[in-house]
Amino acid sequence: MPTWQDLDVSINKAVKPFQDFTYALSGEDYVSVSYIKPVLHLFKTSLLLPAEEDTDLTKTIKKNIMGYLDDKYSDPVQDELLDMSSLMDPRFRTSYIDPDKVEQVKQRAVTEVMSDEMSVPQQPGAAVQVRQEEPQAPPQKKMTLAAFFRKSAPVVSLHQSEVEKIEDELATYLLAPEVDPDTDPLEWWKRHELNFPRLSNLAKKYLSVQATSAPSERVFSVGGTIVTCHQACLRPEVVDRLFFLAKNV
Repeated sequence: MPTWQDLDVSINKAVKPFQDFTYALSGEDYVSVSYIKPVLHLFKTSLLLPAEEDTDLTKTIKKNIMGYLDDKYSDPVQDELLDMSSLMDPRFRTSYIDPDKVEQVKQRAVTEVMSDEMSVPQQPGAAVQVRQEEPQAPPQKKMTLAAFFRKSAPVVSLHQSEVEKIEDELATYLLAPEVDPDTDPLEWWKRHELNFPRLSNLAKKYLSVQATSAPSERVFSVGGTIVTCHQACLRPEVVDRLFFLAKNV
């Protein structure tokens, strides 16, 4: 018959790892949604993997928790969101996406970028007449020895379609050098926006999603301390000011 102390040890061993991850995924000052796939992978392959020294209770708790997480994140729409978020995070990209779904996720990214570009209205500009002059041939340069050893640059088609441009940009992004795990993905995209102008908009769209509802709950919890039963007649602009002071003073 296990004692209360034995039960406490068994339960604590199973749920203790969740404390740090829950705190980390509840932040709002950094990207968190792209961490869900890596965290689930870590749980499944390490933290929630039954160990030989685990008690039966610990093994049961780990199994039930993993089953709950698998069921919670089994929704196809939610899974697509997590895959796209991981793809747009330069720290992970396709590392935690099911290998059988990588091409599908990449195609979804291309389609979504194309759709977003088509939805942006084009600003009509005034027609400008340009006088065309026949280009003059530049003076011929002498061939140097270095020219024989210079690597030829890749040929870029002038008639490349927009879809092909997006696909090439995505391929270049996926082949970019690995990023340190402590890198802020938003800062990374800010620095590389000129290199990946199309994908950067998609990254802003997905990496702004929060992993949990904790940030929203914090907002409502602050509001609940301001608008109470005894202060239910406050004007909206007064509530806005009090809320601002509560969050910034």
